[in-house]
Amino acid sequence: MLSIISQLIFSIDFLTASVRLAMPLATASIGEIISERGGVVNIGLEGMMLAGALGSFVGAYYLNDPWLGLLCGILAGGLVALLHAFVVVTLASDQVVSGVALNIGVLGLTTFIYRAVFGITERPIIPHFEPWPVPLLSEIPVIGPVLFNQIPLVYLTYGLVALAGFVLFRTEWGLGLRASGEHPRAAESVGLSVQRLRYESVIACGMLAGLAGSFFTLGQLFTFIEGMTGGRGFIVLAIVIVANWLPARAALVAVVFGGAEAVGLRIQALNVGIPYQLALVFPYLLTLLIYAGLVGRTRMPRALGLPYVRD
Repeated sequence: MLSIISQLIFSIDFLTASVRLAMPLATASIGEIISERGGVVNIGLEGMMLAGALGSFVGAYYLNDPWLGLLCGILAGGLVALLHAFVVVTLASDQVVSGVALNIGVLGLTTFIYRAVFGITERPIIPHFEPWPVPLLSEIPVIGPVLFNQIPLVYLTYGLVALAGFVLFRTEWGLGLRASGEHPRAAESVGLSVQRLRYESVIACGMLAGLAGSFFTLGQLFTFIEGMTGGRGFIVLAIVIVANWLPARAALVAVVFGGAEAVGLRIQALNVGIPYQLALVFPYLLTLLIYAGLVGRTRMPRALGLPYVRD
């Protein structure tokens, strides 16, 4: 049993996989933090990630370049987020209902588009990102292979975590955004446009969710599968709560969830006698336990989920 545990956890391959699997969660978490700091719950994160996955797949397939595919995925997530922003900010509709409707709608739409263009059986492999070891840093024992022998999207996420922390807590825009999520009427009284800030935060969230979805097509599977995000948007919602709406902490929590997913994959690979269904469900069980354990123990932005209508 000890040898199995050591193979599961104390190995470079496992740690590398944990970081790789965590990065789409971390990227989407940053977007969700930005949206919720502005007062908008984005339950539709799953749909935006799925739109990004299809957008990046189609872009890379037709443009024959993973970077252009990535741009298409980001734009696809942003377009879905724009619709969500219109419904919840301009129309002041229920944010949770809008998000759930987007998840269902985008799942059906992406499936329809893929089958209409590529058919049911075809699974083309697209141009994708390969691991790029960072000179010198990748040679550091243990840390080097784990953190600095990854695909470029992982390094992009490292930068986004630092940038999000700086923008939210060290810039005037970030201060205004947090004010719109805490006390929108007070923010409006000092000349800030709460509607504009919420639009910007939701669209930024959608673009980052599109980037997160692009991980699956450009960095992991190299093709598109219907519903391939597999509920990870809901895992992101748990990560944001555990991280107390802080980007750097969210990245660390995402690594824990990435490790949970990596454990499931390693259990299947090592054939240790545990049913593979249990291995696959492990990250989602962890999500439910965290939700249950944190009820009433975190403080969300005061105006989160509440529509704001100007007088």
